Amino acid sequence: MIAPAGAFRVVGPADVDAATAAHAGTPGSRYLGGGTDLLVNLRRGLGTPSLLIDLRGIAELEGLACEAGGTRIGAGVTLARIAADPQLRARYPALCEAAAAVAGPAHRNVATVAGNLCLDTRCIYYNQSEWWRGANAYCLKYRGDVCHVAPQGQHCHAAFCGDLAPALLALGASIEVAACAGRRRMPLAELYREDGLAHLTLAAGELIVAVELPSDPPPSAYAKLRVRGSVDFPLAGVAVALRVEQGKLTALRVALTGTNSRPFLLDGTGDLLDGPLDADVLQQLDRLVQKQVQPMRTTLLQSNYRRVAVAALTRRLVIRLAATGQLAR
Repeated sequence: MIAPAGAFRVVGPADVDAATAAHAGTPGSRYLGGGTDLLVNLRRGLGTPSLLIDLRGIAELEGLACEAGGTRIGAGVTLARIAADPQLRARYPALCEAAAAVAGPAHRNVATVAGNLCLDTRCIYYNQSEWWRGANAYCLKYRGDVCHVAPQGQHCHAAFCGDLAPALLALGASIEVAACAGRRRMPLAELYREDGLAHLTLAAGELIVAVELPSDPPPSAYAKLRVRGSVDFPLAGVAVALRVEQGKLTALRVALTGTNSRPFLLDGTGDLLDGPLDADVLQQLDRLVQKQVQPMRTTLLQSNYRRVAVAALTRRLVIRLAATGQLAR
């Protein structure tokens, strides 16, 4: 059953320490940012938290500073602010393109950086109403014991469909995480694992405080495949950061979303460096992408189409960035 509105409480802590303390003191509590993912899921009966900890208004989470040594973006900064910031657009085009590609203006005005990084994984058998899921015997991700995508196994294949994560991965981002025991930093890639049931590695009560970026990343871009030109989550998405110097490919990072249970950096791109960006390199890159993505029947589009399409998106971004870099020189 869907939990009635009065089934949980909402608190608004003044700072990060108070937020983590509230979480530690109330089992079953959840952090709330913009609510564009969590509240929708709660309306569908996906979860019954005992307490919502509203993070809006915590000043530390809303800071944004672009400095010579790097950039720090608070976890509560909205996607609209990211997309419109001129300094971010100059340094990190992929990030701003990804932020601008999320849903529509109303969503971007409230959706936050950490919220997009921590999106729940998605599947056509999971993101449905309570009565639909009940009529279809639920699924392994919530209240069921069978993954309808792959019934013979015991693994949830729900896909991560956030837009910011691949852009930040390609740009070499790290995150700062807070809990009652203290704070720690880690590469963004370590936030995720390939598990549709539990794709985040955060310990209970841990809260993302900020994202940190290097000051001079390679030129970058982001693109995604979706049915409609706006609103939709990515069925497959890719971010590329590359640098071409004196006719040689000297830096290449490719990150993908929408195809696996985690966003991930493509392995093997280092082997393509120190030579010209020619047809052979593009062909090798195409093979790397198609081998490492794992699209399953979690959307209405065929899996193989998504596999081929994301490889094509990758190729287009690489060619575009390489041409832009050559012209700039």
